[in-house]
Amino acid sequence: MSHNVTTQQARVLVVDDEPEITDIVETFLTESGYAVSVENAPQNAINTIRQFKPDLVLLDIMMPQVDGYSICNELKKDPTLSHIPVIFLTGKDRNDDMGRSFKVGGDMFIKKPFSCERLLEIVNIVIMSTGKR
Repeated sequence: MSHNVTTQQARVLVVDDEPEITDIVETFLTESGYAVSVENAPQNAINTIRQFKPDLVLLDIMMPQVDGYSICNELKKDPTLSHIPVIFLTGKDRNDDMGRSFKVGGDMFIKKPFSCERLLEIVNIVIMSTGKR
């Protein structure tokens, strides 16, 4: 696979409590040229974000202990992290989820199940808007 060596790899953090989802997303985005890290324990997400310094966070909404809304809210309240775009992933089909995800600072919203191609398209768009690609 040819990568443009001059561009620094954009970093994507995937936060989801389901390893089978994070595995698929990690493999696909890594093959597409992204530097990917995974967090399956939502309560560790903010620490992982601080350490990994991603250019984008893919964040599941429905997780035990801490939901995606709380994580996004905390992220957006921290001035050192608030610039990081968030794409919510959700299996829920309720319209208020979409409204709520934008209210807490989410940038995009993808419904599960999603195709990897669709996910990549959205990730590319959001990463491009940050000037990383």
